[in-house]
Amino acid sequence: MFDPAPAPSYPYAGTPEPHPLLTPVVGLLGSWHGRGRGEYPTLDSDFTYAQEVCFSHDGRPFLRYEARAWITDGEDGPVRPAARESGWWRIQPEGRVEALITQPTGIAEVMVGQVVDGTVELATHSVGLTPTAKQVDATGRTYTLGDDGTLTFTHDLAAVGQPLQHHLSARLRRGGGLRA
Repeated sequence: MFDPAPAPSYPYAGTPEPHPLLTPVVGLLGSWHGRGRGEYPTLDSDFTYAQEVCFSHDGRPFLRYEARAWITDGEDGPVRPAARESGWWRIQPEGRVEALITQPTGIAEVMVGQVVDGTVELATHSVGLTPTAKQVDATGRTYTLGDDGTLTFTHDLAAVGQPLQHHLSARLRRGGGLRA
């Protein structure tokens, strides 16, 4: 069983109930692991990767979000770190979502979107870049909870002079580690 509260930073006894505004996204709570494929015109070749995504809460109307990925060599384990990001999803009335996502590569995204029938669609509102970060103009992300207990993730990207297009997709399962 997963603990939906941030740990170890949650110093109170017990786990709080999710805020009522989290109802449309409560199914995301927990850790998700799986594998995916990526591509982009500026890369030499397509690649496979392992991904972990974690959603938690502390009783207030937002989700803590963390994700990390590793380049893999086919079915073998991780070869090297690929991506890492963290942030907050602020859930608003009527399933609206405002997301703040930062990456250690100097990219900070503000995204807006909607939750509809188990699918969260986010699109760029603005992107902040440090002086040495690669140019990112826009992204789009979709997280879909499947009836089979999976979380499907897709990521579109407009960066380094390329138009918005498919970049990543993964199929994740709750818990189980990277080989799930």
